[in-house]
Amino acid sequence: MTHQILLSESALSIDETYSYLQDPEAGGICLFVGTIRNKNQNKVVEHLTMEAYSAMAKKQMERIANEAAEKWPIRKISVAHRTGKLEIGDIAVIIGVCSVHRAEAFKACEWLIDTLKQEVPIWKNEFYADGSAWLVPHP
Repeated sequence: MTHQILLSESALSIDETYSYLQDPEAGGICLFVGTIRNKNQNKVVEHLTMEAYSAMAKKQMERIANEAAEKWPIRKISVAHRTGKLEIGDIAVIIGVCSVHRAEAFKACEWLIDTLKQEVPIWKNEFYADGSAWLVPHP
């Protein structure tokens, strides 16, 4: 089992992630793509910034990829997250899982995004017309 971990200020690529995940022995590739929406908590979002404790975030991303590989029979995993300024519609996160069967790919993909949001030190600062707010999804 192999995995790809990426924390980047550059745009994330669905095509590059999909290309990495392809495997002739696998019948299921599941991708979750998280994008920046224009509304949150009843406010219009103009843009946002993502900040991370990079060294720890990468270690945690690696750890959760390894955990997923222990829970499900996975061929490949990709965990990629943006940092820096993001505009509405930009891709903030891509989780990709390749498995022999689709059921495991779906389960692992959902678990990975949920766990990433709970445990990886990445923070979002949303900017509105009347100010901004830090959104911290985990303790």
